[in-house]
Amino acid sequence: MKVRGTVRPPGDKSISHRALMLAALAHGTSELEGLLTGADVKSTARVLRHLGAEISSIRDGANVTVHASRITHPASRLNCGNSGTTARLMLGILAGQRFAATLTGDASLRRRPMRRVTEPLRAMGAEITERRGDSLPLTIRGGRLHALTYTTPVASAQIKSALLLAGLTGNVGVAIREPYRSRDHTERLFVHLGLSLHERDGAITYDPPERRAIVPSFRLSVPGDASSAAFLVGAAALAQDGELVIENVGVNPTRTGFLVVLARMGARVERVNLRDAGGEPVADLVARPAALRGSEVAAAEVPTLVDEVPILAVLASRAEGETVFREVGELRVKESNRLELIAANLRALGVEAEARGNDLYVCGTARPPRGRVDTARDHRLAMAFAVLGTVPGAGVRLSERASVAISYPRFFDDLRSIRETGKGKRER
Repeated sequence: MKVRGTVRPPGDKSISHRALMLAALAHGTSELEGLLTGADVKSTARVLRHLGAEISSIRDGANVTVHASRITHPASRLNCGNSGTTARLMLGILAGQRFAATLTGDASLRRRPMRRVTEPLRAMGAEITERRGDSLPLTIRGGRLHALTYTTPVASAQIKSALLLAGLTGNVGVAIREPYRSRDHTERLFVHLGLSLHERDGAITYDPPERRAIVPSFRLSVPGDASSAAFLVGAAALAQDGELVIENVGVNPTRTGFLVVLARMGARVERVNLRDAGGEPVADLVARPAALRGSEVAAAEVPTLVDEVPILAVLASRAEGETVFREVGELRVKESNRLELIAANLRALGVEAEARGNDLYVCGTARPPRGRVDTARDHRLAMAFAVLGTVPGAGVRLSERASVAISYPRFFDDLRSIRETGKGKRER
């Protein structure tokens, strides 16, 4: 297979969520360009509309306008769909509101842990009532919060962002320390909007003004999603020939650990046309085929590539030798039990793979992958194993494909468009 052409991944999912939320808290009308049109971001928009924000339709090629007034009491439950980011970050926003609201979600989201966020929010003074233990649905009543200094048990941008948003809406100080640095899109947006956020003595610190902070309305161009770009980079690395240009990708260093690991594995991806957009570094990536070799991914690297473990594991299955991913137990509480499913699906395709404790081991093979993959309706598993299915002689059958709409609605079209199966002939 030859890879060729230029492709632009969808807008960054993490930034899209946060931009919508801050626009809904702003005074006036904000305009967002390049917002992700996937299901998770639409869940955030739906929740914000129920809280009183006016948000235009989210569709391909259209800018999104957000007209905000005061956050108001919702008339019904707030359905977060499949989006853990929506649920956890909205808990932070709601912690500063003096009314009760109930959050719920689909069956998958209702299995995901929430106490990692609700416990520190309770420590700030929010009242939270659980109905099914450590999961949705739950009811939060915000109010008079007090300052918090907190060390997160895991490196989590969702915990950190929820607490910063609680500090913003509750007008109290927050200082957060992490075991490792997680993605910092919330911090960058705070600084870009002139909110009082600093790094002090190893902690991310929000210092509120004497009067409640006013979030200014803003215009923002959302860069392409690094996690979505990773699947395209993976397809290029597995190709036999050619070159692929992936345009307008956010290259925030807290998101590009997968590029560091790929370089160790033998795939060097060029960054060209480096620029800044709304406080975020952006570049075009040039990816080419590579002879891959096994590597070890250290625990300290995982926060910078946690969403890319599925595609890195797939690439490791085609590398020479063994690859080990250390301390990736967080994958057990993603949209699926990704850790066990990555290993089980690789084994179903004839690859030696095993989850031992919180570590993942993958042995590379030259045999074409053949078999059925259970995606468990997890978008990143579906995309990763679809990329593996581009290997010559592969016979990879996915249990479903619809889940990719969560983060990359046109993924399969883009994957087809960049491939050539014959001399000068693109795959149809």
